[in-house]
Amino acid sequence: MAFSANAAVRRIARPAAFLHYSTRTTAATRPFTTSPPSSVVDGLSTALFGAETEVDPGKVAGTDLRIVKYPHPSLRRHNQEYTVEELKDKETQKEVARLAKEMFLIMYAAQGVGLAAPQVGVNKRLLVYNQSGDPKKWLDEVVLINPHIVETSQAKTIETEGCLSFPEMDGLVERSKWIKVEALNLKGKKIKKKFVDWEARIFQHEYDHLDGKVYVDRLTTAEELAKVQPRLDELIEEYKADDALTEEPAL
Repeated sequence: MAFSANAAVRRIARPAAFLHYSTRTTAATRPFTTSPPSSVVDGLSTALFGAETEVDPGKVAGTDLRIVKYPHPSLRRHNQEYTVEELKDKETQKEVARLAKEMFLIMYAAQGVGLAAPQVGVNKRLLVYNQSGDPKKWLDEVVLINPHIVETSQAKTIETEGCLSFPEMDGLVERSKWIKVEALNLKGKKIKKKFVDWEARIFQHEYDHLDGKVYVDRLTTAEELAKVQPRLDELIEEYKADDALTEEPAL
């Protein structure tokens, strides 16, 4: 993912994650001057402005799950909620906790900050993230089950996003500056949270996956889409050429 705004900015991708801060705003916003949290700067500044490239972790130790790439049908399928009864069941709790743990393993291997269950071929309404991107900062890990956005800000920001399900491409996406969310934790307990700036963008990107949406659906202009269309066409051909993938592509 090459950033054209600054030649010093190199290529980097995050699985369903926000890539870099910009100063673009819409008419409804005040100038966006908030800096990323210090934990983000410490953990990701080298990745954001260094010479690293996209990371496809492939097979990750500790899990059989893998990140699926566009146009894999899992990215467009309906994602089922976990029922209250399921989350009260001890075995289901263990299964969900194990899924979340394996998603974190893949996320860190991909040098990402967030991941949604459909991205690993599991069509359930579950997402995980760690806004620091640092596996050592495990206290920053967040697991949200059946999340719902209940309120959004009028203020919007436009930032560059990328996604490991869409390797070697990125684009400008508009998101709400802050959001309020209701969700369940691993024990089925209802929680309410407000996310702002960086964390809000990570959540909104992951949340889109739970609704069968992907970041290219939200590119700000036709020109932005035209820039990535050749790569989208390549990904479609790569999917069709993979004999292990027998389902029709979902565009």
